[in-house]
Amino acid sequence: MKNNRLTVAIPKGRNLRPTVELFRRIGIDFSSALEENRKLIFKDEKTGASGIIVRDTDIPAYVEGGAADMGVSGKDQIEEQEKQLYEMLDLGFGYCRLVLAEPKALKENDDPSRWTHIRVATKFTNLTAKYFLSRGIHAEVIKLYGSIEIAPIVGLSERIVDLVSTGNTLKANGLVEVETIMEVTARLVVNRASLKTKRERIGGVVRRMEEEIRKNPIKD
Repeated sequence: MKNNRLTVAIPKGRNLRPTVELFRRIGIDFSSALEENRKLIFKDEKTGASGIIVRDTDIPAYVEGGAADMGVSGKDQIEEQEKQLYEMLDLGFGYCRLVLAEPKALKENDDPSRWTHIRVATKFTNLTAKYFLSRGIHAEVIKLYGSIEIAPIVGLSERIVDLVSTGNTLKANGLVEVETIMEVTARLVVNRASLKTKRERIGGVVRRMEEEIRKNPIKD
């Protein structure tokens, strides 16, 4: 049935390959998405499922808006954007951390328990504001889209909130971690209406994924 065919939002970047691998394991083949070309829409002829390749930051919007029935998005984007969708599974790959960091020289004499007002640069304005609000600290949150680490160096902010994997980028820019705000992995998210209209199809995908992850976790 045409109405039972799925459209999946697949993330560009580091989570592309493990996402394609996970769907392949459960019988949905988007392997052509790994080829060197400029195509952004792919189809698995066997199941009729379509895959669309988009930025991780856009996946919650595609899923909430119904352009995709489901997608794979980082927990950071799900929490930051607060879209109306269902988070179905922790897929286990794409691990990183959202951390608060500051210049090494500042940390030497710093006492976070005495903070009252600070300036923070980040891409994650909502998560950052909530973090400081929960601690009773007034934070001036500065929205940036790239080169977050340079903000304290040039005096735009005192601290930053950003994603880290190895921490090497922080170290290279003279920054050190203060605290981990959130641990992040890739999650399977589903459109609310699709879960009702395609319940059997989506339910099958979720069950097979859950079983596959339990038996043989996907590696980055």
